[in-house]
Amino acid sequence: MNSTDSIAQYWQTRHQNHDTVRPNDHRNPYQRDRSRVLHSAAFRRLQAKTQILGVGQNDFYRTRLTHSLEVAQVGTSLLSQLLLKQPAQTARFELDESLMEAICLSHDIGHPPFGHGGEVALNYMMRHHGGFEGNGQTLRILAVLEPYTEGYGMNLARRTLLGLLKYPNTLNRLKKAQLPDVDDFRKIRSDDWVPAKGVFDDDQGVLDWILAPLSETDRNQFTGFTPAKSPLHHARTRYKSLDASIMELADDIAYGVHDLEDAVVVGHVNKELWYEQAVPQFTALGSEKINHFIDDVSRKLFAAHHLRKDAIGQLVNVLVTSVALYQVDETFDEPLLRYNARLLDLQQQMLDILKQFVFNHVIRQPQIQQVNFKGQKIVMELFEAFASDPMRLLPHNTQNRWQQTRDAGNDPHRIICDYISGMTDEYAMRMYRRMLMV
Repeated sequence: MNSTDSIAQYWQTRHQNHDTVRPNDHRNPYQRDRSRVLHSAAFRRLQAKTQILGVGQNDFYRTRLTHSLEVAQVGTSLLSQLLLKQPAQTARFELDESLMEAICLSHDIGHPPFGHGGEVALNYMMRHHGGFEGNGQTLRILAVLEPYTEGYGMNLARRTLLGLLKYPNTLNRLKKAQLPDVDDFRKIRSDDWVPAKGVFDDDQGVLDWILAPLSETDRNQFTGFTPAKSPLHHARTRYKSLDASIMELADDIAYGVHDLEDAVVVGHVNKELWYEQAVPQFTALGSEKINHFIDDVSRKLFAAHHLRKDAIGQLVNVLVTSVALYQVDETFDEPLLRYNARLLDLQQQMLDILKQFVFNHVIRQPQIQQVNFKGQKIVMELFEAFASDPMRLLPHNTQNRWQQTRDAGNDPHRIICDYISGMTDEYAMRMYRRMLMV
């Protein structure tokens, strides 16, 4: 495809090409994809999965489901800004609101119970079986597991899956050197077992299908990665598609702004901490306009509810309205790879400050890490139990998948991982109490 071409129709194709089209259904492929995500069991389960603060501890703050809904709203707002500000440049990309909603709504669909603790737990338990990572599981659910079709998951359009491919290479090519096993998995250091970000080697065929329309040169470049800084670090992929870059921006904004709101409301962040740790960093940006803006936001953030909501809206607006299209690498033949979306430099620095503040003063809070540790332990003990006698302890349909996978000469541990990662927090706790508590 040369630089003057519009986006080719092969991005609308599906893996199972004899997909059902119902009479008088005039929706485009991306409207259908959005519907499939919304009506899937995997999407519904997000209502009972931890975002940052544990599900059930408070009825105000966000779950993975409400976070995903907000990411979709921010994603379509970013899309609207691009279409409005750069109509000539964006016209060729056939940017579609339903496509962006489908991508954003499903971007967290593979995250396990108990948030980061559950992810670390599964990565450790799968250390000899291909590892685990939430984004890789998202692709696996959408393209393989969700029972909308037999074997092709939701059978989404190729461009939808490309938009969800934040890390376009496999874990074994990206992960750091394997650390030694510990004598007791309850003693693992979480930071040692943070997974690389990529696609499972088991799903190489899905990755190949998504990237099949690309030239060999584009495919090799797109799947390239920056080598690890040291044996203690993972390698990192370098590129993502235009749609994925918009989704990632929306995810970052929702994380940096909306999760901050949760922390303020439940008291994890107070006015003194905000003024001591966050405001000086905004001031250091050296923009008088930003200083006035942050002064106004700070005054409202810890005031009455309606004023706090106004402050949150102001933060989202100043970030979303700064989005712009830029050329990542002119050597790509495929326009969807050549261009990405980004925020202007000053607004990106503001977002980085917000994200780091949430990480340091919310996510890393000991009481939150203690809950994560508990979830981590539950997940590892469930995995150990199921792996000890899978044909006795797994549900019948999962037993069948385990047996079929083993009979085909493949590693059946991935099936146990699929089952546990699909659990909600509450379901995992109930299963733990039933099987492992005396």
